[in-house]
Amino acid sequence: MAARFSDRQAEFAALRNGCAVYDLGFRGRLSLTGSDRVRWMNGMVTNNIRDLAVAHGVYAFLLNPQGRILGDMFVFSEGEKLLVETDGSQVEKIMATFDHYIIMDDVVVTNISDQRTALGVAGPESRTLLNAARMQVPEPQLLQAVTVKCDCDCGCVECTIVRGEDAAYESYDIWLDPKDVYNAWRSLIAAGATRVGCEALEMQRIVNGIPLYGVDIRERDLPQETEQMRALSFNKGCYVGQEIVERIRSRGSVHRKFTAFLVEGEAAIASGTKIIAGEKEVGEITSSALVPTSFGEPIVALGYIRRELGVPGREVVIGNAKARVVQLPIQGIAL
Repeated sequence: MAARFSDRQAEFAALRNGCAVYDLGFRGRLSLTGSDRVRWMNGMVTNNIRDLAVAHGVYAFLLNPQGRILGDMFVFSEGEKLLVETDGSQVEKIMATFDHYIIMDDVVVTNISDQRTALGVAGPESRTLLNAARMQVPEPQLLQAVTVKCDCDCGCVECTIVRGEDAAYESYDIWLDPKDVYNAWRSLIAAGATRVGCEALEMQRIVNGIPLYGVDIRERDLPQETEQMRALSFNKGCYVGQEIVERIRSRGSVHRKFTAFLVEGEAAIASGTKIIAGEKEVGEITSSALVPTSFGEPIVALGYIRRELGVPGREVVIGNAKARVVQLPIQGIAL
């Protein structure tokens, strides 16, 4: 994936205020078939697969028996099969974990990453642009997959468009055959989308407060520490690691929380930089970015801090710089 196609501030502005298109070819996909797939998957991940409607998805964690996070994913129901979408770097590990737990179950897991790819479209003008590109999109629910007949110049007969999970930030993933992706990319650009690279996407991810597995979420982390309650269902059957998750809920909280920080006067903050309050180490930074705004380029950082200190407005020291805790998602980032 390209770092940038033009000026990173212009690309970030398209994500915030217009419509951006970007490559999602780094995502991996697994297909689960077999008569036991729903029951089995419901016992593997933290969210409710049993009651998942066809063409809808959920975000979920895969845990070990000690409740630590082995991976994260989106799970979609496609009728006679389940589709798991995750970062390509996680595919091998998730497949190995699934294989370990398939014993007498009628479940077949197939890596289909080379059979389906995706483009992303994001920004407040996204749906308008998709319709302008003659990908006629209804108004889907969050994480709903809608198959549409393409009338654009991309050459594909149909594609699947998935609404993002954030109601406050409009985004869509376009699932399509790899052979069609280049023409679809050209059609979206011709309709007015701005090409963006990974630098702008990383800024947007951090501003939205979306943790990245392997960076912000590690195998040592517990689900409730990540603040991603969207990944958890407390109204389903047993699953691997559930005992720990339920124990945390019944006892009230965990000691750390994932949140964001605005950092003053630094050019960069390295992952692992310690957070200090009252001369004591109280947390660490996991990722950060210089974010262009109408009032300058502050560093926005994500990381973990002791829960009692993670109150918006709390002043801390990160590295050699003053910083303050801010609520996620971060408000007031305007260009």
